Amino acid sequence: MDEFRPVPDALAYLLGRWRVTRSVEDRANGAEGRFDGVTVFSALDGGEDGGGLLHQESGTFVWLGVPRPAERTLRFLPGPTPGTADVRFADGRAFHDLDLSTGRHVADHPCSADLYRGEFTVRDGDHWRTLWRVAGPAKDLVLTTDYARLG
Repeated sequence: MDEFRPVPDALAYLLGRWRVTRSVEDRANGAEGRFDGVTVFSALDGGEDGGGLLHQESGTFVWLGVPRPAERTLRFLPGPTPGTADVRFADGRAFHDLDLSTGRHVADHPCSADLYRGEFTVRDGDHWRTLWRVAGPAKDLVLTTDYARLG
C-alpha cells in the first residue's frame, strides 16, 4: 500500500523549482513519448487573482523519436478552502481543483467528449507525482509525471 504525505497548504508546498519527467502512453496505438524539463512555481502578484502561483514548464518532448521544445503555463490560485488550489489554464479557463491535505487528490477535467482524470500524490517534501488517464472517443492516454524539487 502506498503512503502519502499530507500537505496542509498546496501552494506553499509547490512553490519553487522542480525537475520534471513525464511519460506519455497512447494506449490506442501503443505509441510512447517522454518529456524532460523543469517546472517553476513562482508567486503571482496579488492583483485580481488574489495571489497564487504561476506554473511555467519547459523542456523537451520526444514523440515517436522526434524531440521538440515544449512548454506550458498554468495558474494555481487559492482554492475555496484554506490550503487548496484552483488550477487554471494560462487563459483563465478552469482546469481542476487541488487539495493535498491527505497527500492524495483525484480531479476530473472534461475536454470535449474525453475525460481527463488526474491523481496527485505527495511522496515526501521533495517528490510528488501526477497520473492522468484520458479516456473518450478521441483519446486513450496515460500521462505519468514525476516531480523532484531542485535546490
